[in-house]
Amino acid sequence: MSVSKPPRAWQRMLSGRRLDLLDPSPLDVEIADIAHGLARVARWNGQTAGPHVFSVAQHSLLVEAIGGRLPGGEGAAARLELLLHDAPEYVIGDIISPLKAAIGDAYKGVERRLLAAIRTRFALAPPSPTLARLVKRADRIAAFVEATRLAGFDVEEARRIFGNPAPMPEDLSAEIAGLTECWPTARAQAAYLARFETLIGASDGSH
Repeated sequence: MSVSKPPRAWQRMLSGRRLDLLDPSPLDVEIADIAHGLARVARWNGQTAGPHVFSVAQHSLLVEAIGGRLPGGEGAAARLELLLHDAPEYVIGDIISPLKAAIGDAYKGVERRLLAAIRTRFALAPPSPTLARLVKRADRIAAFVEATRLAGFDVEEARRIFGNPAPMPEDLSAEIAGLTECWPTARAQAAYLARFETLIGASDGSH
């Protein structure tokens, strides 16, 4: 009686790494692969205005810019957590929140294991409960901004779903405006990678 092989659960990356999606090793995580993948994953299932998709790489830069200005978001380690909060999506894609809730724990378990491997790879400690709440707050503010500027939501609808964001400082508002222009893939990839290199260089982590 033949024994069937388990289904393949790994993906070969352009770096040459073979990443097991169910049991990811930190040794198979490379920032070049993350930047490459996130720059090619569309937010909002691609339903955004503009000549290019609004990528998860850009969204991550937006969340980091917003969260870095909130209380508790100061410092390279906190900003790295903000930048990398959606990093697992470089291999599992960006599933919109209503579908993610319907899928439930199966998706969330894969996401958690990938994020843990990414943190280990770059010597980042798991976030404190305070930092985790900060990331969620910055993510929701970014979602409100994207929804109203790019994804066709009116302001009242976005407030009901994502909450009412606090007024942004003038200089941050200008930065947000630049980050919500839909960039070509190569620009988003390069900007994400450059921001990571700046933050990892300023932190205690090594890569």
